[in-house]
Amino acid sequence: MDMNFVAEKGLVLLGCGKMGGAMLQGWLSGGLPPSSVWVIDPKPSDWLKNTGVTINSDLPAAPGIVLIAVKPQMMGEALPALREMGNGTTLFVSVAAGTPISAFEDALGSHSPIIRAMPNTPAAVGRGITSIIGNAHASSGQMDLAETLLKAVGQVVRLDNEDQMDAVTGVSGSGPAYVFHMIECMAKAGEAEGLPPKLAMQLAQATVAGAGALAEAADETPAELRVNVTSPNGTTQAGLEVLMDEANGLPDLIRRTVGAAANRSRELRNG
Repeated sequence: MDMNFVAEKGLVLLGCGKMGGAMLQGWLSGGLPPSSVWVIDPKPSDWLKNTGVTINSDLPAAPGIVLIAVKPQMMGEALPALREMGNGTTLFVSVAAGTPISAFEDALGSHSPIIRAMPNTPAAVGRGITSIIGNAHASSGQMDLAETLLKAVGQVVRLDNEDQMDAVTGVSGSGPAYVFHMIECMAKAGEAEGLPPKLAMQLAQATVAGAGALAEAADETPAELRVNVTSPNGTTQAGLEVLMDEANGLPDLIRRTVGAAANRSRELRNG
């Protein structure tokens, strides 16, 4: 099962905001014909109107895949329109945060193949990471298909069970915001040491982006990379002694940060 299957059977994209738009851009760039894509979106962007895809029109009766990319609060009004496609061969893939597979089974039919995915915002620049988990009716071929589609915006990993989504939310789902705040804090600290604001921000952005790219590309672990740049009694060691302090440093702070996000995810899931 591959993209030719999608091109032949059709793909419905429910919601084309930032995440849906990033994925659609990736698919079209990868050669998916616009004629095989139907988009339902209440406020289609000018970019979307110029892609050649079918917008807000009658949908095929049994598309190969429906990708649900609407906000969770819009889910109630969006799903009933898809119910007739349920309990069949159409694969449903949701990238809506916080909505469990069981909710889709209730809305679409319990025999529907459903895959839940958790992407993150770097998907907008093709550098996302998406975690996926399927229900009992999602075949291995359909899991492969979902992975192929989601690779358009970055890496894809598979989870062992849906409960892991709460931890994924805490680490990669919410994680970009933690890194953005770290950039803010580094820039402000640079200003406090006498740098002009614009220069401090440029240094902080490039440093975090560069270190992240190096961590992903290098054979060494992040711990080894850290040791490699830490000269005994040097400047980096002086900074790390503050950052790595067990009581007041980053280890406990990040543990509490990820824990708080994961716990909030559990609370939302349990109502």
